[in-house]
Amino acid sequence: MIERFTTSEGREIAFEHLPAKGPTVMFCGGYRSDMEGTKAIALREMTADKGLGFMRFDYSGHGVSGGLFEDGSIGDWAADARAVMARIEGPVVLVGSSMGGWISLLLARAFPERIKGLVTIAAAPDFTEDLVWPRLSPEEQAQMQRFGKVLRPSEYGDPYPYTWKLIEDGRRNLVLRSPLHLPFPTRFLQGTADVDVPPQVAYRLLDHVTGDDIRLKVVKGADHRFSTPACLRMIEAAVAKVAQD
Repeated sequence: MIERFTTSEGREIAFEHLPAKGPTVMFCGGYRSDMEGTKAIALREMTADKGLGFMRFDYSGHGVSGGLFEDGSIGDWAADARAVMARIEGPVVLVGSSMGGWISLLLARAFPERIKGLVTIAAAPDFTEDLVWPRLSPEEQAQMQRFGKVLRPSEYGDPYPYTWKLIEDGRRNLVLRSPLHLPFPTRFLQGTADVDVPPQVAYRLLDHVTGDDIRLKVVKGADHRFSTPACLRMIEAAVAKVAQD
């Protein structure tokens, strides 16, 4: 059942929390994604089968949560995720897809004592600075700064809006420019056919972080969605593994 709460910043967040005795798997979705996506639903079913708790939610401006998408930024959505995690008792297994990988890393950096394990799927840390901004032409960069946003083509439907607020706020939340220690089992999943977040991002993330149990699995031919039946099984296996370690 979808529930709602209002954060301290006044943003209405929709979520579903299925508690259990074991750790709770918390799914953090991607840019303009929502909690009805294939990976979130697959994890909902898997956690129920294995007796794990599960939490899925929509960031503000996403899905059925309140607010306008273009008003949001990385810091806002990370704050939404922190407020969601605060509603969970006990250890948390973070699962972050695309932008949700960045959000998960921000949570892991801020609250390592709460984290049982971490799984990222085509993680996009620092994507506003390293992927979006460099791909804009000088004219688009100038337009963004003057008018506040630009629209870019997307393979997932309507053009995606990118705002100057998103770029500026992203620069205040970078995770690949300072030490990042992950003292819990961590699994990074990445496809070689990902054109949105190239494999080089995953290699850079692996080289950057420190920790005793960190692994990267690269899947030949998998794209950014990472949602084929075989990819979903890999996600489920990785989550189950870090939840029990």
